[in-house]
Amino acid sequence: MAVTRFTSGGAAFLIALALVVLWIATGRLFHYSNTWQLVINTFTTVVTFLMVFLIQRSQSKEALAMQLKLNEIVAGLEGASNRLVSIENLSEKELMTLHAHYAKLAEMAKRDIDLLKSHSIDEAEVRHQGKLSSRGGPHPAQGSQQGQKEHRSQKPHQPSGL
Repeated sequence: MAVTRFTSGGAAFLIALALVVLWIATGRLFHYSNTWQLVINTFTTVVTFLMVFLIQRSQSKEALAMQLKLNEIVAGLEGASNRLVSIENLSEKELMTLHAHYAKLAEMAKRDIDLLKSHSIDEAEVRHQGKLSSRGGPHPAQGSQQGQKEHRSQKPHQPSGL
C-alpha cells in the first residue's frame, strides 16, 4: 500500500522526470550511443512491467473493498435479496437472468412511480425516523427529531392586533 501511495504521488513523478533529464544530459557524454539508448529503454521497460502488477493489485484491492461495502448494504437492507451478496461469483448466465429481472423492475418503476412522489422530503424524514427508531432513538447531540419537526410546522409568531 505504501508503494502504491508513493508511486501515485508527486515525488515519484519528480524522480522519474529527474532520471529522464539526467539521461538526456548524459547523452552528449556517451555520444548518443546505442548503449546510452538501451539504458533508458531497459529501465522504462522494467518500471512499466512492475507498474502493471502494482496497478492490478491496487485495482483488485479497491474492487474487493467496494464489493464488501455493497455486500454490507445488501445484507443490512430489509427486503433486499441476500442472494445478491457475493453476486460476483455467479455465472454469466445467472448474472444475465438477474439483470433481466432488475431491468423489468426498472421498467415497471418508470411506468408506475412519479419521481417527485417517490423521493420526497417527507419520505426522507420517514426513512430517517425509521433508522433512528431501530437504533434506539436519536443521537443525544442531535436532539429530538420530533421536536424539530414540530418546530418547523409551527407558523411564525405574529403579534396580536395586526
